[in-house]
Amino acid sequence: MTPPSAPYELQQTLLEVKGVSLTLGGMPILRDVNFEIKNIHRPGLQQGQVVGLLGPSGMGKTCLFHILAGLQQPDEGSVLVEGGKPVQRGMVGVVAQHYPLFTHRTVISNMLVAGQNAGLSTDAARAKAIDLLKRFGMESHLNKYPVQLSGGQRQRVAIAQQFMCSEHYILMDEPFSGLDPIAVQRVSDFISQMAATDELETFILVTHDIQAAVEVCDTLLLLGHEYDAQGNPIPGARIQKTFNLIERGLAWRECIADTPECQQLVREVREAFLKL
Repeated sequence: MTPPSAPYELQQTLLEVKGVSLTLGGMPILRDVNFEIKNIHRPGLQQGQVVGLLGPSGMGKTCLFHILAGLQQPDEGSVLVEGGKPVQRGMVGVVAQHYPLFTHRTVISNMLVAGQNAGLSTDAARAKAIDLLKRFGMESHLNKYPVQLSGGQRQRVAIAQQFMCSEHYILMDEPFSGLDPIAVQRVSDFISQMAATDELETFILVTHDIQAAVEVCDTLLLLGHEYDAQGNPIPGARIQKTFNLIERGLAWRECIADTPECQQLVREVREAFLKL
């Protein structure tokens, strides 16, 4: 086994999902879902967390996404952030698949709307927006409209916009969908760069793209069904498997796509999918 990429330790819990269950229309969708995301500390470095949530279509990933964001309440269980606070709308930033921005507003105006919705004064919102856009390399595009930006630039603005509301937690829905391989690499690189700007920065990627998830994440969570003794699926999905990419030496490394270790893990995840 390849040794870990660098010394690290797991510290305080940043986000905890405890016994989350959900039934819709009499059908169990999620059943006793449990997992934790802890602060990853690397001596001498800032290192955030990038967690991939994967699973076949129809497994309830979208419902879990909404629960993690505080947009939907589970029937049972809870999601806790910031040292044990129940998650509420606005605590976790949400970046939808197509990076929706107000097309009739400029970049800075989109940012200010988000800041005002988060309760910031106009001056505080402007100061925070400009600081975030500088961090995201978008300060020269303040007065452009979304239609004038590339897909990658719109994604950066959409993520920055969510940081106006949520300090450290970002949920991304299918961030690699419809992108060519070069664009996927750019998105992966950007997520890695942003995750490394703060110890508490936490990205949760809901995706079907196993290869991209392996290349950018430090942890993978697989959502799926359990089966009874007769081989029938038990209603309600749970976290069935966790892959720790740090221990495999695959986290925080560049150009791992073609390495034997990376391809072996991709095969393992694909095989696991067949059993979910």
